[in-house]
Amino acid sequence: MKRMLTLLTGIAMSYSALAQVDSTSQEPKADTIRIGKMIIVRKKGSAKADNEESTRVYRRTYKPSNISTNWLVFDIGFTNFNDQTNYSSAEAQAFAPGANGDWFDLRAIKSTNVNIWLFMQRLNLIKHVVNLKYGLGIDMNNYRFDEPVKFQTNPTMVIMDNSTHYKKNKLATDYVTVPMMLDFDFTPKRERGFGLALGVSAGYLYASRQKTITDADGKRKKRDDFDLRPWKLQYIAELKLGPVKLYGSYASQSIFEKGLDLTPYSVGVRISSW
Repeated sequence: MKRMLTLLTGIAMSYSALAQVDSTSQEPKADTIRIGKMIIVRKKGSAKADNEESTRVYRRTYKPSNISTNWLVFDIGFTNFNDQTNYSSAEAQAFAPGANGDWFDLRAIKSTNVNIWLFMQRLNLIKHVVNLKYGLGIDMNNYRFDEPVKFQTNPTMVIMDNSTHYKKNKLATDYVTVPMMLDFDFTPKRERGFGLALGVSAGYLYASRQKTITDADGKRKKRDDFDLRPWKLQYIAELKLGPVKLYGSYASQSIFEKGLDLTPYSVGVRISSW
């Protein structure tokens, strides 16, 4: 009997020792929490105290691809003219009889530029710091006039219509546009960093119209090319300030083929993922 008790006691002590060694050899499970680009790992238990918690924070690094595509980029901004027309010239007076520098003043806030880019692509050129950026989209402009100027056709002329009150008077132009820029990313390891893009764009005029609302005629819409240039070449720029992106454009020449020297420019906010 004593031998049996001694054997059972020895087995029990051995099992207890094995269980203790096994429990200490197992590492405690760690809790992992992801917050944006950060990974927080919380581990309970340590060599000093079993109830002590250790926390480590890891930051996931951003690795840009050599070519990336941004679908449906939106620009919302304001547009205006740089008016360099010589209104005393015969050409200007033939196109707009009696015109002066006040005729084509725009309502600054209500004259808008909206661009819808179907896609934009960015191609890595030099270590993701210098990139080639290009795309395809629609450049839409609404020029809201202060004065009751009216476009006539066959032949194209602009007259001052003081016979009725204009509630709305705008010239709208729509272009299919291809931009091409050199993109400089000053923080290539950050997804929303700081950078600057400069380049040019070429747009083809596919629609133009004058829309008016008057007391006498109500709402009217006249569609014509109004002797506008079929092509619009622009200098363009984009400024990236973290999540905020600003854009600007300035045409290389007047949008009219004759008579008026009105060069459009636009500034606004760009909504895109990069």
